[in-house]
Amino acid sequence: AGPGVKTELIGGTPPGIAAKSTARLDYTGADEMVFHCAAGEIRVTYQKVNTLEYGQTVSRRYAAAVLVSPLLLLSKARKHFVTLGYVDSEGRQQVLVFRVEKGDIRSVLAGLEARTGRRVEFQDDEARKAGKG
Repeated sequence: AGPGVKTELIGGTPPGIAAKSTARLDYTGADEMVFHCAAGEIRVTYQKVNTLEYGQTVSRRYAAAVLVSPLLLLSKARKHFVTLGYVDSEGRQQVLVFRVEKGDIRSVLAGLEARTGRRVEFQDDEARKAGKG
């Protein structure tokens, strides 16, 4: 395993992303974060991130854009989802939704806030408590 944290890509708009695929998120780079997955790498420049949202359900705002299993939305277990909106190298708006393990969520949120300069938007008070501790 390389650097970064284990995540599960739930879905997104960039081509070639298989829903529910395992990926490692490496956000140690100076200019960009990299998702290493079976399909290759997804690179996101920190300065191009325009949405950073955390919640324990997939945001309704993006649910239409991302194909998500209906069973996932009915699950009782607490899952930690990050929705990342950004502009790709061709100037198109893209979105990635990924799940992070409970033990990693606070460090991932803090790291992404620090690198992108964006504040995390929390879906609700419960998400705020889980994300901030």
